[in-house]
Order: sequence, then C-alpha cells, then structure tokens
Amino acid sequence: MHNCGMGFGMWMRTSQSCLKICKCKRAIQGKATCGWNWNHNSVRNYKVTVVGASGGIGQPLSLMLKQNPLVSELSLHDLKLVKGVAMDLSHICTNPQVESFEGEDEASLEDSMQNSHIVVVPAGMPRKPGMDRDQLLSANGFVAMAVATAMSKACPKALVAFITNPVNSVVPIASEAMKSLDCYDPKRIFGVTTLDVVRARTFLAKHMKVDPAEVNVPVIGGHAGITILPILSQCCPIFKGTPEETKALVHRIQEAGTEVVKAKAGTGSATLSMAYAAAHFVHALLRGLNGEEDVVECAYVASDVTESPYFSTPLELGPDGIKNNLGLPDMNSDEQEGLKKMIPELKKSIDEGTKYAQEAICNPKKGPEPKK
Repeated sequence: MHNCGMGFGMWMRTSQSCLKICKCKRAIQGKATCGWNWNHNSVRNYKVTVVGASGGIGQPLSLMLKQNPLVSELSLHDLKLVKGVAMDLSHICTNPQVESFEGEDEASLEDSMQNSHIVVVPAGMPRKPGMDRDQLLSANGFVAMAVATAMSKACPKALVAFITNPVNSVVPIASEAMKSLDCYDPKRIFGVTTLDVVRARTFLAKHMKVDPAEVNVPVIGGHAGITILPILSQCCPIFKGTPEETKALVHRIQEAGTEVVKAKAGTGSATLSMAYAAAHFVHALLRGLNGEEDVVECAYVASDVTESPYFSTPLELGPDGIKNNLGLPDMNSDEQEGLKKMIPELKKSIDEGTKYAQEAICNPKKGPEPKK
C-alpha cells in the first residue's frame, strides 16, 4: 500500500498551500501553508539582498520579493543597469523599500548586504546551448567566492540561497570559502532546487489531469541531470503511471532545463520559472525566520543522509535556517537504483567545487565577475 512516510509526511502536509486531498494510507492533515499564503500574522522587518538583480532571473525575482509582506528592505546589487531596475520597482505600491548598489568592487557588494537577513544569488553566467553545467564552474565559481567574502564582513549570520549554476559545485565552493573566513554555518547555506519540485508537480499534474496545486512530490539529490531524482512513488495524489510513463517523466524532469535552453534557441535559459521557484523558497526562509512552525522545503545543503556530503532532501526551516533535516523518503527499487547511480556524479561535482575553492583560497586573486 502507498505510504507517505514519517518525517517526510510533514513535508507532504506543509509545503504547499493549496494541497486539498491526498488519498494516501493516512490522511494528510495539519497546517497546509505555502510560499504564496500571505494571510498569516507576520513581522515585516526583514532585509533581503538580491545579487545579480538586473539579470534574467534577478528582475522577476526582485519583482516578486517586492510584493512579499515579510520583506521591509529589498537591496539590489549587480555589475550594471541595476539603478533602473530599482527605480522601476520603487514605484510599486508595496511596503518594501528598495535600494540599489552597482559595481564590480567588493565595497559595493558588501554595502548591499549590510545587516541582511537573507542573501539570494542569481548572479552568474547562464547556460547556453550545448553547454554542460560543469563548464560553468570556472566562470561562476568566482560569484560564490565573492558572495561568501562579502557576507563574512557584512552579514555573517544571514541565510544565503544560491541559484547560480552549477549548484552542485557552487554550494561547496561557498562553504569552503566561509570555512576559511570563520563564518561557516551549514544550517544557513542553501542551494535552491525548488524549480525541480515545481517542474515535477507541473508535469505530473498534466499527466494526471489535475490542478498542479493538488500535487506534492519530493525531489532529492542535486540540481543537474541524473542527480535530480523525483520520487514519484511518494507522489500525492498517487501516481499510477506505467513503468514506461514513469521513466519518461523522470527523464523529462531531469532534463527540463535543457528543454528550456533549446526552446529559447540560444537566447537564454530558464529565467521566469526559476524566479518563481526562488521567490517561493525565499518566502519559506522568511517564514522560518518569522517563527512559523512546520515550514518544509527541499534544498541542497551540507548533509549526512547519504555518502554525498551535500544533498537535497526535505528540510524543516526555522529562525536559524535548517531546523531539522527530514532525511530520505521511502523509495521503490528503481528509485533506490537511481540514488545509487547519482552519488558518484554528485560527489564528483562536489569534489570539483571543493578543489576550486581551496585553490582560490590558497592563491587569491580578483577575476572578472561573469556577465549576465
């Protein structure tokens, strides 16, 4: 019989606002709240900094954060063109006050982060047709190092959410940098994998002919190729697809980023859907900071639930970042095999990120921050 699990069941109850009915072994009940449910009591005193705010992800992300009632200050940083974005957003009749900081110098980045509660990072080079995520490492690794350095001086206790690809390597880079700067707290560093969950819910809903808001499914592992592992056996409502349909859906979820890159014919990668997913995740972090109970989302973090030192699983969020790692959901044999296959690939990406960071720490030099 279908079972939604134990600690994992908390995630199924709480991660989506519109979850109505899940015909699992047990009824899923409790506080069903979502990133877009803003009708709870809130403290409007949080500062969020967006690094890379004038880019394809940064602009729509900043627009959504300008509408968030938990945000009182929205700080935007980019190498150029961010002043216009900030001015445009400042005309919107919502509470958050908008500031902009522009330039390649370290001081402007530090100034943008002063006293921030959350730093979200879409900065960096986007994927291009034919480009492997690992090819982004040499360019975008610098972003992770720069953000970690600035945070160590401006907001060492802030939560940081990296969108910058390759996420599987960027989070280890930032972690190593923060360790060297004596400001590392694994509970506060996140790789945003929410888009994989968003895509899984969307594709499953289309297949099952239901509202995506009624679908809940965990996606574990990393944020590239086979390291993205949707656990369809734990989908609610129950997914009753054939083995062939299951295989096709898993493959589409894993390669959805490439699907967008190809559709945009070399002009960009997933920006709007990524901004939506990132805004959802940032709001979950804010809810945790605000003391809301049972806030659960998947994210890529330092972890000991598998052999991989970084891994995405459902996390309960709180005032200090990660309150509790809910661990692995139940898996069928095919999913267990997928987990086994992904670990070497994930560890390779982590090792590459760690090596990059250690070399940069030992041989510090300023390089050009990648263009958007």
